[in-house]
Amino acid sequence: MATVDAAELQREAGLIAKPKARRFRTIRSYWDLYLIMLPGILFFAVYKYLPMWGVVIAFQDFSVFAGIRGSEWVGLAHFKEMFTDDDFYNIFLNTLLISIYKLVWGFPGPIILAIMLNEVRHMMYKRSIQTLVYLPHFLSWIIIGGILINVLSPSSGIVNAILTSLGFEPIFFLASPEWFRTVIVASDIWKEVGWGAIIYLAAIAGIDPQIYEAAIVDGANKWKQILHITLPSMMGVIVILLLLRLGHVLDVGFEQIFVLYNPLVYDVADVIETYVYRVGIQQAQFSFTTAVGLFKAVIGLMLVTLANHGAKKLGQEGIW
Repeated sequence: MATVDAAELQREAGLIAKPKARRFRTIRSYWDLYLIMLPGILFFAVYKYLPMWGVVIAFQDFSVFAGIRGSEWVGLAHFKEMFTDDDFYNIFLNTLLISIYKLVWGFPGPIILAIMLNEVRHMMYKRSIQTLVYLPHFLSWIIIGGILINVLSPSSGIVNAILTSLGFEPIFFLASPEWFRTVIVASDIWKEVGWGAIIYLAAIAGIDPQIYEAAIVDGANKWKQILHITLPSMMGVIVILLLLRLGHVLDVGFEQIFVLYNPLVYDVADVIETYVYRVGIQQAQFSFTTAVGLFKAVIGLMLVTLANHGAKKLGQEGIW
């Protein structure tokens, strides 16, 4: 009996060792692919995970001279200050509204563009359009901000020149609280819609052409093909990108807002990122703004978790 038990233990030990050996052989066989992954891993390790140690200053009265170890521990004092600050609620509302506008109007844009480009059959025309819509992504917000300031100028901008020729009064778009958010959302869509369409074009390219051929035989027109073949085939990619987008729902783009806003539109334009820069960097309130940043990260994590759970309930693949 003891001999049998020993033999069984040896077999179990062998079974346990085999997966480890296979894993090592896999890494050795595909060492070049793991080497390609290394820069990305190092990037996230150095710039995403190591800085998490600094989150502790949200619970301290941080002093640059005393350092993290020597600063006084104040617990949740900065979070209490944050939730009792009237300016923070206005800033949080601005961030949420701009982010929702970008999500509602900007997220479907690349999907629609990808479907439209997929229907273009003239390759030269298709590539030209692709190049034009991709180009703004490679321009910095400094350049685009300069373009917008000139185009939307109330005195010399082409947009106001057109409005004046039609009998309307000139509009100072970048200094008008009623128009500023519209400019922010529209310029963000214009800049990123072409780049965002690349992933959806790849998803469409993976659809079996025979499915479309069968649909044509059954009498389906283009609209029905898009509705019943293209969109359902893209749904997995759409859900994953939507989940990732929800994780950054409070990231509205510091560079864009910082380049375009001014004191006349602070009430509708000041967001968490610009607030953190102004209060944390310029006024050196590092602990308070770290608490604000931690609050934003927790909200993003909660939204991603809930959305991922909801996607799985609806039968879609989540991100974990």
